[in-house]
Amino acid sequence: MPLELDILTLFPGWFAWLGEERHVRNAIGSGELALGVHDMRPFSDLPHHAVDDTPYGGGAGMVLRVDTTVAAVEGVHGAPLDAVRARRRVIALDARGRRFDDAYARELAGAEAVTLLCGRYEGFDQRVLDHVATEALSLGPYVLAGGEAAAMVVVDAVARHLPGALGDEESAEEESFAPALDGLPEYPHYTRPASFRGWEVPEILRSGDHGAIAAWRRAQSERLAGEPAGSEPDLG
Repeated sequence: MPLELDILTLFPGWFAWLGEERHVRNAIGSGELALGVHDMRPFSDLPHHAVDDTPYGGGAGMVLRVDTTVAAVEGVHGAPLDAVRARRRVIALDARGRRFDDAYARELAGAEAVTLLCGRYEGFDQRVLDHVATEALSLGPYVLAGGEAAAMVVVDAVARHLPGALGDEESAEEESFAPALDGLPEYPHYTRPASFRGWEVPEILRSGDHGAIAAWRRAQSERLAGEPAGSEPDLG
């Protein structure tokens, strides 16, 4: 069964290119991914298909309404909310959600059906998070203009873990944070030329000693895990 992955958004045009990204296209073509992008506005029966309103208690910005969000979820999936939640993971993209990482991506790749709800403006009415979504997901401790960019990150990361997405299935085995590396960052890579402007490829990688190379790579991954981002590498 393919992973059914649906995105509900106010701006479906953002995703026009996503299905053509090679590994996403491969996952779709292999039958492992069924990707749907849906405009939430047509499901609103409010004037001008409005989906948001001013916040109770005052304050700047607009809030996505719970009724219009539920209408979109039920309309897209053709079932009452409780039935949708029973068979799908309904994920609100929200800065306060569970932090997205490789383990989360692998978890979603193994799911049967996932719906991503893209927030906008001041975000969702809290009742969406409490009663509509089954969970909330965050890329990190910062705020985006909307959930669309986050949804694309999720699709990109999840699709890599689906059969047939990558030209070489081993490409996803030893990469940053994968189980094969015990969750460590991936080791540095080099290619030709061996020397450029005095910048040398480590001699051990040219030695042909595969055991020593494997040990060096493991040590580099462990070192990178303990270094702050942006620090100068020690590749000796």
